[in-house]
Amino acid sequence: MDDTPTTPAGPAGDIDAPSSPAEAGARPTALLPFTQLARISAYWLGLTAIDGAVGLYIGYQLAYTNIRGDVPLGAATAFVTLGASVVAILVQPTVGAISDYAVSRWGRRKPFIVVGSLLDLVFLFGIATSNTLLLLATFVVLLQFSTNIARGPFQGYVPDLVADSQVGMASSMVGMMQIIGNLTGFALVSLAAFLGNRPLAIAAVAVVELVTMASVVVGVGKGQAPKPRGGKSWVEIARETWGTDILRERSYVWLVASRLFFLTAGGILFAYVVIYLKNVFGYDESGAGAVNGAVLAAVLVGSLIAVVPSSRLSDRIGRKPVIYLACLVGATGVAIAAFAPHVAVAILGAGLYGMAYGTFLSVDWALMTDIIPRASAGRYMGLSNVATGSAGLFAAAVGGFVLDIAARLGGDAVAPRAAFLVAVFLYGVAALLLRPVVEPRRGPGGAVARAAPDASSV
Repeated sequence: MDDTPTTPAGPAGDIDAPSSPAEAGARPTALLPFTQLARISAYWLGLTAIDGAVGLYIGYQLAYTNIRGDVPLGAATAFVTLGASVVAILVQPTVGAISDYAVSRWGRRKPFIVVGSLLDLVFLFGIATSNTLLLLATFVVLLQFSTNIARGPFQGYVPDLVADSQVGMASSMVGMMQIIGNLTGFALVSLAAFLGNRPLAIAAVAVVELVTMASVVVGVGKGQAPKPRGGKSWVEIARETWGTDILRERSYVWLVASRLFFLTAGGILFAYVVIYLKNVFGYDESGAGAVNGAVLAAVLVGSLIAVVPSSRLSDRIGRKPVIYLACLVGATGVAIAAFAPHVAVAILGAGLYGMAYGTFLSVDWALMTDIIPRASAGRYMGLSNVATGSAGLFAAAVGGFVLDIAARLGGDAVAPRAAFLVAVFLYGVAALLLRPVVEPRRGPGGAVARAAPDASSV
């Protein structure tokens, strides 16, 4: 397929670069060829493959090796993940905001994507070779530092390029690649565990990220021109990221909070699925790897069934009703897993969770893109993706706290079920936090009508 934009905008490498700063806040009008949409989305696969692989790898290391010594499982999980959560929260939006102003011949986003991705390879090697709890935690923190150097600017890169009429399609593609990426990471670690060589999975996801990063950097345009710095230093711009002016965008703030709770709920399922299979159903490491493959297959099938229809439905009836449905289906799926008398029933619950996950990823991203200020996309998308990047880490910490308490009160077999029930509650909180979000009006063909200001930010 031809990679030339469908409306005149110069060479493909300069797609949607506005001719003046005044245009920088506007949605691009040039339609991206499908090949470029696919390349942008593919980098999501690389990033989320790392999330899935590292999260599950930590679970196996803590459950099936003596790396944690006498430290309780939940406490060890929290120790490994909490510092990384703080780093993700600080780095991603700050670097995203800096990229809004960055000037380079590659555009304002690409240099950060390249540097962050290359550093990821170094720290993934450190995770794969860590043989103490402290060393593992250190490299997980360093990985969060490097990967969020890439993620913050990349979050802003997508709104830089995608026209209103392509938001629905881009949203479904982003959601699909995030799903496939997460499950790629999970599947690689499960297969490596079955084969008795878990570090091999970490090497594999490093290759996946490198390939998808190169595809974006080489094959996708520069995007929007940088914002004028107006004499501000980089330190001032970094501080500006955390300015309280963002609180005026109330719909945005509520949506980020809803996203955090939704993804934390699902993250508990993935963080403790290995412990669940071991303590509830008695599987050894190899058996848990094999059964987890079936769980992942159910999640994948459910996600792929839901992602495109839910995105199209949201174009017709609005984003929020579809996200409410995702909360309900996700809570139902995790509740089924919590009470499952047999692993086959748990796999059914995983399939429902997959449908909720696919629906949410495609529709929530579209709603976020609808409501953020365009010129500061790096800042706003970076802050929003703190929820995405840190949810799994919060899930491990919250689930681990519940796991340790429930194990003391009811035994090891009860503990993972109790953690899953907490996830049901978190889905309910996510739905409640979505209520104050004011969804932009949609005009003919599903395009967002931007003439009227968002009442929630007044």
